Order: sequence, then structure tokens, then C-alpha cells
Amino acid sequence: MGKANTAANASLYYEAGQTLVSNVAMTDSGDHKKFTTASAAVWSDRSGFEASVRPDGLITGGVITPDVGTSDSVDVAALTCYLAGVLTSVDAASVGSLDRPSASPTGLKIIVSIIVNSSGTLVSLAGTEGASFSTTRGAEGGPPLITAGAIEIGQVKLNSSTPAEVTAAEIFQVVGSSQERWDYPTWAEYPEGENGGYGYIQLVEALPAVHAGSPATYKQVYIEYYTPVFAMLDPVSDFIPPETSHSQKSTTVYGGALGSSEASINQGSFRAFLKTGVTENILTLKNEKLWFKFYPDRNSAPYVLAQGTLGISRTFPAGDSIQANCTVSAVSAAQERAS
Repeated sequence: MGKANTAANASLYYEAGQTLVSNVAMTDSGDHKKFTTASAAVWSDRSGFEASVRPDGLITGGVITPDVGTSDSVDVAALTCYLAGVLTSVDAASVGSLDRPSASPTGLKIIVSIIVNSSGTLVSLAGTEGASFSTTRGAEGGPPLITAGAIEIGQVKLNSSTPAEVTAAEIFQVVGSSQERWDYPTWAEYPEGENGGYGYIQLVEALPAVHAGSPATYKQVYIEYYTPVFAMLDPVSDFIPPETSHSQKSTTVYGGALGSSEASINQGSFRAFLKTGVTENILTLKNEKLWFKFYPDRNSAPYVLAQGTLGISRTFPAGDSIQANCTVSAVSAAQERAS
């Protein structure tokens, strides 16, 4: 028989700190729903160090109302928004000289978008006039394609060439069609990645192609996140990664049985040997959601990567080492990494 393999030369690392990655553009996977970070990295999800996702869009304020007494002008309330991932405050302002459709031929219509440009200034952007209103961006009678790096606050639909006060009925601020909000579409965050991958977000629906370009482009999604800084935990033993297990169920039916399976993730665990049982850094991190890296052989590249909430149960025996039985309660199974 060959020699049995053991983990006698293994090592376990835990997330002892975090490094900030500040405000970077995320990469569209191509479906305009899944966005990843350009640099392959897992994200910390420890309390106070979670990722901050910042799609371009309106956050608060920005209500558009008629500019009473002034033709072809609207008032826009003060607002806050994300532009290129930066929280930007914009003062209340009037946006005037809105484009009206040409007088000839009669009956033309035009949609004018009220936008915050990349410099944080409120301006208007006219679409192409047409015989009727359209919902198609860039089409005749449709809203314009929004300038790259800008966000749309609302639209004004005008069907007369004669200068006049804008009415409330001509102003539209519908999230998803005439207004870009930072939190629409909503998304889920996956710091743990999947299938050996890295952290990403998944929008509930694809971003609309409403920005200028050929073909039309999409608004930017930015993120600020922390990468874990690992420290070796030593001495330690008996690491069990959180992994997917399957259980079988059956229901008796006439003439036989119907089977079904159910998947669950076990609780990871390890045992740490402590010097004082009070002052060790790992003890300050109990109940925190942390990353762990386990090398079956500390002199080889492959490792197991797991993330979960650290639970600690200490024992102080009279005639043995002070120990902490630690658990890792994960939301996803551990991943294998080649290096």
C-alpha cells in the first residue's frame, strides 16, 4: 500500500484586516445584469467593511416643476446623485431655453430630457422632433440618448412650437423610463463569488441602453470594497470546510416510492490552541463574517477558500491546552483554488 496522505503540514489563515479598494468601475459581464470587479478579488463582508455599490443615478430630490412666469423653463429642486461613483450634491436651479418643435410642418413633437451632466450641472438635452411621441431612444419623437457620464432626472414633452410656460402635465419623472435612479434596478451582492470565481453583483433586470453611443450604451456601475488581509492562525487543527451535502427523502406511493433529494451546507469548523484564551486577536473577531484560507500543504499553492460567521467556544482545562472550538457558518460552500 502507498503512504497515506495527511494534513500534518497544513496551515489556516483568517481575515485579520482589510484593504480598501476605492471607487472603481465594475465590469459588465455582457448581459448588463452581472457586474464584476476588474481585478480578480474576493470582497470582505465583515460588519463595517461591506462593499458599497454605487450605480450612477439620482439618490434624493430633483423634483421638476413648472417655472411659473417664464416660458420654456422648469425648476429643479436640489438633489443628490452618484456620478462616476462619487456622491454629488446639486443645488436647485432653473433650466430654461427648452427646445420646442419646429413650426413647420405643423403638429411636430419633441421630448427634452433634464439631465445632470458629468460636471454636476443641470442642463437640458433635446431629442429628435417627430410627428408623434415615441418611447424609443434617439428615434423621431423619442427621448434623446443621454450623454455618457450624465444621468437623466426627468423629461418634458412639448407638442407646440409656440413659447409658453411648461405645464405640470408635460413633465414626466418615472423611474426606469424617464428618470435614472442609482438604486434601480435593484441588485444582490455576492462577495463570496461562485464556482471558484470572485465577488460580483447581479441586477434583477438588465440595464436599459439609454446612453449615447453606437450602439447605445449603459450607465456606469461603481463599487468601493475591501479585500481581506490574511494572517496565519497557529497552532490549529481539524479544519472542516463548509460544503454542500445531500440528503435523500422518499414518499411511499401505491406500488412503490417517490424519491427526492435536498441540499444543505454543513457548518465548517476548526480547533485553535490559545495562549491566554483572552487576548488573542482571533477572539476579537467572534461573531464576525470572515474569510478563511486553508492550505492542505503550506508549501504548495492549492488552497480552500471559505467565508462564514465565526463562532467560538473556549475551554480552559486544568491539565491541557487552552482551546477554542471554532465554527464557520457559511451561506455558500467552500471553493477550491489552484493558486
